Amino acid sequence: MGNDMEDREREAFVEVDPTGRYGRYGELLGSGAVKKVYRAFDQEEGIEVAWNQVKLRNFEGDEAMINRLNSEVGLLGKLDSKNIISLYSVWRDDRRNTLNFITEVCTSGNLREYRKKHRHVSTKALKNWSRQILKGLDYLHTHEPCIIHRDLNCSNIFINGNIGQVKIGDFGLAVTVGRSHLAHSMIGTPEFMAPELYDEDYTELIDIYSFGMCLLEMVTLELPYSECENIAKIYKKVISGIRPEAMKKVKDPEVLEFIEKCLAQPRARPSAADLLKDPFFDGIYDDDDENADE
Repeated sequence: MGNDMEDREREAFVEVDPTGRYGRYGELLGSGAVKKVYRAFDQEEGIEVAWNQVKLRNFEGDEAMINRLNSEVGLLGKLDSKNIISLYSVWRDDRRNTLNFITEVCTSGNLREYRKKHRHVSTKALKNWSRQILKGLDYLHTHEPCIIHRDLNCSNIFINGNIGQVKIGDFGLAVTVGRSHLAHSMIGTPEFMAPELYDEDYTELIDIYSFGMCLLEMVTLELPYSECENIAKIYKKVISGIRPEAMKKVKDPEVLEFIEKCLAQPRARPSAADLLKDPFFDGIYDDDDENADE
């Protein structure tokens, strides 16, 4: 009888990894420019996971891109922070011509959808989420080598809503940089891209700018620059330093000032570590803080 049940369980999987540990269901959790994400199951641990799949035929002939995807995913496997989505397994399926990797799954999905669903959120809760995002960024930016996410926005920040835990995910466009901390390619989500990204000469501080736009979206429930009908108009405003209309909807002066710090010119823009020390977070603690009980 046990075997029958196991067979039925296996039949429910559309695909199983080479070790037989992870099974993929047909249900899509999300899809982006580079990959699709499916609901999956870790049979060894008995937990749900996310199965990320990149169709390599989309990069046919671009061996450099395929190698980069492999090495980036390999690097993510070495990351260990409670504010970064964990990577469990990576493999290439030559028969299906796919690159697959298994990551943890957050129960409440991404922050954009979660915030739309829960419209009444206190400033304290928003500060708590923001602090966790910055802790994740600080971990990436002080990593050796430094890792720049390059596509931080509310759709690739994930949340376990039952415990209010926030994690950065979706590193499809992440780049590692050497000691100079300079990167040179233009990529990302236009509404969240720092002006210097368009000059293709930037540092990890572009993630801080994107974080500022994420906070703006969390506060206003509005996509930055939603008043612009196309990417060209967004680009024009961003490089001219014109702030999104949504800024006018931020009623709390403390929140507005904090967002402005994140959107400052690169030289004046604080690091994640600097922002974590900002008075904005006074009284906001989590389990990791030694002084949480004080």
